[in-house]
Amino acid sequence: MALTIRLSRGGAKKRPFYRIVVTDSRRPRDSGYIENVGSYNPMLPKDSDERVVLKEERIKEWIAKGARPSDRVNRFLDAAGIMERKARNNPKKALPGQKAQERLEMAKQAEEDAAAAAAEAEAAAAEEAAAPAEEAPAEDAAEEKAEG
Repeated sequence: MALTIRLSRGGAKKRPFYRIVVTDSRRPRDSGYIENVGSYNPMLPKDSDERVVLKEERIKEWIAKGARPSDRVNRFLDAAGIMERKARNNPKKALPGQKAQERLEMAKQAEEDAAAAAAEAEAAAAEEAAAPAEEAPAEDAAEEKAEG
């Protein structure tokens, strides 16, 4: 039988209260349990001593028998100094999904293209300004005088 130490919810709607229980891992969350080894009241302030109450000796015995705590209970046990919690690391958690990454790449490419086009236009404008003004051919100048 796979034993686990986990939370079992109680309390009213929007007023949670949890028992820390030892149970078979295959059983539903709020169904029967083997032993109640503590409680957790999230409605109390974080600095309150009654927020998390643990029966340390019983928990140590169950861990020695092979019971595995859930992630949340493991946090409580680490804070109480009963069991050390391994640090977790998921560096890809904050990365956007594949489609979002594709959209970012497309936006970056469009931005680079726009910057290149702006640089070309600026270079062409600078080239025109630097070039000497062209004089009208002599024939055109003569025609302009005759008309005017």
